Amino acid sequence: MSNSKSNKTVKQKCSFCGRDESQVGFLITGINGCICDLCTQQAYDITKEAMSGKNKGEATELNLKELPKPTDIKAFLDQYVIGQYEAKRSLSVAVYNHYKRLLQETTNDDVEIEKSNIIMVGSTGTGKTLLARTIAKLLHVPFTIVDATVLTEAGYVGEDIESILTRLLQVADYNVAEAEKGIVFIDEIDKIARKSDNPSITRDVSGEGVQQGLLKLLEGSVVNVPPQGGRKHPDQKMIAVNTKNILFICGGAFDGIEKKIAQRLNTHVVGYGATQKNTLIDKSNLMQYIAPQDLKSFGLIPEIIGRLPILTSLQPLDREALRAILTEPKNSIIKQYVKLFEMDKVKLTFQDEVLEYIVDKAVEYKLGARGLRSIVEAIMIDAMFELPSQNKKKYEVTLEYAKAQLEKANMARLQTA
Repeated sequence: MSNSKSNKTVKQKCSFCGRDESQVGFLITGINGCICDLCTQQAYDITKEAMSGKNKGEATELNLKELPKPTDIKAFLDQYVIGQYEAKRSLSVAVYNHYKRLLQETTNDDVEIEKSNIIMVGSTGTGKTLLARTIAKLLHVPFTIVDATVLTEAGYVGEDIESILTRLLQVADYNVAEAEKGIVFIDEIDKIARKSDNPSITRDVSGEGVQQGLLKLLEGSVVNVPPQGGRKHPDQKMIAVNTKNILFICGGAFDGIEKKIAQRLNTHVVGYGATQKNTLIDKSNLMQYIAPQDLKSFGLIPEIIGRLPILTSLQPLDREALRAILTEPKNSIIKQYVKLFEMDKVKLTFQDEVLEYIVDKAVEYKLGARGLRSIVEAIMIDAMFELPSQNKKKYEVTLEYAKAQLEKANMARLQTA
């Protein structure tokens, strides 16, 4: 009679947790042991966490030879943004110098390169935000775009100024050393202008109060940043971020600042020389003559203007520029719609007369490049609704169709005075 114990199969166990094969999904057998699926998953999670935190406090190394030169940065911007030569040059130099500043070695001459924050001024639809988004594609440092309109002074409804750095930390995957060499684009900076040129005796919590709070960020200081937002999680542990090496780029439309510029240019009109000089001013584009004192008259405090030493303006888009924007950039509006229809296996084409008509309407509505998108969307909305359900392989937009669609959409409501 055989021994019943000898007939029983010895159950294998996981060498890590001790569970036998009946308690787990499966066992992976090795030379001297086994591991179960549960321990395998746990080991993967531990390894992933360890690898992600390995260089958590270190920033990636920059190499001066690999830095894109200002001409290279501008050439890249030219692929996506039409015109704006001066703004592209200023932005390219500022970003390049920011890289070089990060690579500055300690020397005995005590020369320390200070960061050159930049402010871009231009009417709506001229490409301020597009410039920032485009340059983000080229950069190897954390880059984020924040909106100044939601910021308020600490203790009031809205977001705290420190939330700007919270966004930068999120982009850098909470790597503080990496975030401390990043670039922040603050959009709609003109919306935090104080309500009058004279200091107010009442609280200006979304204007001058925000400007005062931004001073320490722009200048460079150690700021305690709430990683999950300031008010929803009051008990969270703060993260100290040094803004000394963070480059700030500000942009704003500054609607109505042309009046301030005109007043300044016409201040001295006594004598023949002053009259002759006044005739040389291009009154159709006063934005090109902008100066720091105009920003002060608009409502920015002198302290914040001094921390934005590079001032550049974006030129209003003429008809020729709008026509180029419609078709030439890599990410042009027409190419986007062609791509959308191509995904439905429909070849979309536009008559040249349609493109000219779209540009004419954009000039009429005075909405810049954003007006182009609104007009094309109004023309194409019915086609985008109907064609995916049909079996058409080609579709051409004619001038008659474009005019009919635009009249139907009542686009005249977009027209500005």
